[in-house]
Amino acid sequence: MNKIENTEVAAVFEHYPIHIQEKLLSLRQLILDTASETNGVDTVEEVLKWGEPSYVTKKGSTIRIGWKKSIPNRYALYFNCNTSLVETFREIYRDTFNFEGNRAIVFDDEAVFLIDELKQCISAALTYHTRKHLPMLGL
Repeated sequence: MNKIENTEVAAVFEHYPIHIQEKLLSLRQLILDTASETNGVDTVEEVLKWGEPSYVTKKGSTIRIGWKKSIPNRYALYFNCNTSLVETFREIYRDTFNFEGNRAIVFDDEAVFLIDELKQCISAALTYHTRKHLPMLGL
C-alpha cells in the first residue's frame, strides 16, 4: 500500500473506525493503482477537500472518499455533482452499485468491491476533462 505523504490526509484516515479505515484505504489504493494504469494521468495529488481525502489530476475531476458518523455502516466514493460522472455510472451500473444523488457511489460496510467496474468509474473521473464530450464518457 502506498504511504500517505500528506500528514493531514493521514490524520483523517487515523480517525475513522478501524473496519471503515481498512475499506477506505483499499479504495485509496484502488484510485492510485488505477491512476498509474490510466493513459493521460501523469500525477495524482492527495489532498483534503471538505475534510475528506481527495484525489486530483490535471485532466480529471476530483474524487473524494469518506465516511459519515451519522451513517456508520456506509462509506462512499464521491464525485463532482456538476459533472455527468454519476449519471453515466448509474446508466451503466444501475444493477451493480448503489448511488447517492448525482454525487456518489455508496457502499455498505459489508460490501465487496467490484474491482473492474470501480476502476472504470475511477478512470473516467481521473480523465473526465478529456472524455466529457464522448457519449457515455467513452465507457
